[in-house]
Amino acid sequence: MSFTYQAFKRRVKSNKGRFRSFLTRLEKKMPRGIDSLISNIDKEVWKEVDCLACANCCKTMTPTYTEKDIKRIAAHLDMTADEFKKKWLKKERSTGDWLNKSTPCQFLNLKDNKCSIYEVRPVDCAGFPHLPKKRMKDYMHVHKQNVEYCPATYKMVEKLMEKMKGNSE
Repeated sequence: MSFTYQAFKRRVKSNKGRFRSFLTRLEKKMPRGIDSLISNIDKEVWKEVDCLACANCCKTMTPTYTEKDIKRIAAHLDMTADEFKKKWLKKERSTGDWLNKSTPCQFLNLKDNKCSIYEVRPVDCAGFPHLPKKRMKDYMHVHKQNVEYCPATYKMVEKLMEKMKGNSE
């Protein structure tokens, strides 16, 4: 990562409002070619960010588990889906989503920030932080949230702001 996690948190604190305002403006008027631009920025971001140096997503957030995720992970752990749910998950009342009972994630090894079920991890984890989605507009609300949790999302927004500023001058 090009900066430490502590430096990331300081930068988030000073830039979060500006970044969210920028994303809100984009959401209201999505520029033509934004998805292609994000795809190019995505390649740059991953040259600078190392998820294993951070793992903040696994430490502070919980994925949403689909029924397929639950069955796949339970089988991997040699459990039934019901046993898996009872041991590790809770059902959110408002949405009915299956979430981890606690954070950090029970499958995160805090010594090396690696996932013990990486090969069978939830689809939500595999797609995180959802940077190069086909329609950026559909994920803008996710980026607004993730900008303060994920250095990759932060970097993506930072680079997008730089490139769009350069294009408008």
